[in-house]
Amino acid sequence: MSARDQAALKSVPAAPATVAEEARAILSRLGVPDQVFAPAGRPATSPITGETIVHIRETTPEEAKAAIGRADAAFKAWRKLPAPKRGEFVRLIGEELRAAKDDLGRLVTLEAGKVTSEGLGEVQEMIDICDFAVGLSRQLYGLTIATERADHRMMETWHPLGVCGVISAFNFPVAVWSWNAALAFVCGDSVVWKPSEKTLLTALATQAIVERAAKRFGGVPEGLSEVLLGGREIGEILVEDHRVPVLSATGSTAMGRQVGPKLAARFARAILELGGNNAAIVAPSADLDLALRGIAFAAMGTAGQRCTTLRRLFVHDSVYDQLVPRLKKVYSGVKIGDPRAEGVLVGPLIDKSAFDGMERALDEARAAGGIVHGGGRYTDGACAEGYYARPALVEMPEQTGPVLRETFAPILYVMRYTDFDQVLEQHNAVGAGLSSSIFTLDMREAESFISVAGSDCGIANVNIGPSGAEIGGAFGGEKETGGGREAGSDSWKAYMRRATNTINYGKTLPLAQGVKFDVDA
Repeated sequence: MSARDQAALKSVPAAPATVAEEARAILSRLGVPDQVFAPAGRPATSPITGETIVHIRETTPEEAKAAIGRADAAFKAWRKLPAPKRGEFVRLIGEELRAAKDDLGRLVTLEAGKVTSEGLGEVQEMIDICDFAVGLSRQLYGLTIATERADHRMMETWHPLGVCGVISAFNFPVAVWSWNAALAFVCGDSVVWKPSEKTLLTALATQAIVERAAKRFGGVPEGLSEVLLGGREIGEILVEDHRVPVLSATGSTAMGRQVGPKLAARFARAILELGGNNAAIVAPSADLDLALRGIAFAAMGTAGQRCTTLRRLFVHDSVYDQLVPRLKKVYSGVKIGDPRAEGVLVGPLIDKSAFDGMERALDEARAAGGIVHGGGRYTDGACAEGYYARPALVEMPEQTGPVLRETFAPILYVMRYTDFDQVLEQHNAVGAGLSSSIFTLDMREAESFISVAGSDCGIANVNIGPSGAEIGGAFGGEKETGGGREAGSDSWKAYMRRATNTINYGKTLPLAQGVKFDVDA
């Protein structure tokens, strides 16, 4: 071998021996500074093996308040920049994400346990929302409104709101931040992000990417994008600080019940994205092959850890015995394991608490007369080190007990139905109202499902599952899901304040509604 070949061989890094080594190599390539690591800090672990990757130095309460102060000062400078210029900054973030997609997507897999395609897909979602926001930066429009007064013009204008707080969950560790941050930046707001304490590494990597974009842009005020690392105490500081006029919080309904009143008490704007006990209906006319694929992904994708995961399935009695045995076969054969491995579709649950919650729900289902297919811990090969679970399909005699609440794990409760109106009532008879779907080729059923008298969810789909939303539409739900909307459509309005303006270009002063108030001038 030539000296040149030997030198080239030495330049190729050896394959990492552990998840921790692979993750640390990615953090280094993405430019995460060593200062954030501390031997006595919070352990950042991987659900793939349970091993600790690094220890993270958490943000102190004093540092959190200082970061919010920097963000407030940054907002006051950033809001003066024309919106298309702000869009250029977001365009550069999108470019940096494209360059870092493989690394950041892999880090999502290592830290959150998502299979490879889902980790990469989450970063693609970040790229997509950046593209959307760049176009939006030239479309932050108001209305011209008809006025009853002669020689007057009435219109509305939209202005930046202030510091936007973001509290995100582990299951979409970076995409949810991007839904908020990309819009907030083009709207003229600064962003302070408190990621889940279970996924701090992906947040640090994202911040490093944003800082590279800021360096390329030049002139980004210090504090425009801040990250707070820690647990509940740090989140509460963000919730309670009057300098944060809008806060997006993603998590459980229980979390929302705590956060919402605190925001309301100081008249802050809340964008709440909470629980989702999502259902699908399989009608007599359904394309069962299509339904089978849609159900499988919606119920088992991300190991059941999506807020839009399919958790309740109503199957018409006439097709139940055709569809459900096929579903059982899919469940028994789905590949579980290390999410980095080829062909694996179901990776680990995030931690022991998630697995224990699944076990409790299955025990309750059995006690309520449910027949459980699957479930239990999966320990084949290297999976013994993490909390891997076999997806569970549970045939229930009725919608009761654990079916009425969300368990953040791969459990699908299946029930028969015969009457369409009655199944719609059952569909809507839960607290959450996030996402829903129907599989039918009957136009009347499809239109009824998405009508005013149909699904009461924020997302209602026909012939696709309830999960896998695109960024172009507004994402969010009703009832105990919180009512917040993020991502596409006109969700941008939540990050801005509206002003109604009336201009008198005449020489008289007519009052609205014919009011007379004449005084000697």
